[in-house]
Amino acid sequence: MNPYIMEPDSEAEAELSAFLDARIYEFNVQATGLCDGRPFSSVIRDESNDIIAAINGHTWGGCCHIVHLWVHQSRRRQGIGRGLLQSAEKEAARRGCTQSLVVTHSFQAPGFYECLGYVRLASIPNYPQGHAQHLYLKQLGSG
Repeated sequence: MNPYIMEPDSEAEAELSAFLDARIYEFNVQATGLCDGRPFSSVIRDESNDIIAAINGHTWGGCCHIVHLWVHQSRRRQGIGRGLLQSAEKEAARRGCTQSLVVTHSFQAPGFYECLGYVRLASIPNYPQGHAQHLYLKQLGSG
């Protein structure tokens, strides 16, 4: 058996992801001396206890990284996403972060982030094919 052949194992994916996150964080702490990494998340549920919106990410070394922000289609354009993002930014600032970054696709929410003060720094064309992925940054405390 070749140890370098990809063998999907959906049952082990979450465990492997957590393992890799921990190993990479350990390396990053060794390389930078910064060991203040902390995750954050927030969930909004409806009357039936179904998730209608959520955000997660982490803070580390003065930076906030928004990994996921999602609002159910029926609840969009009601200020829920804005509220979750601003809450995360406020918590990040409380943790000493001076900037926040997010990656989004051209078909997702670039306009949303731009309206909230995020500035596009880079784009990767054709990711996925026919679209682009964008990296946005916001200086916290600047609006």
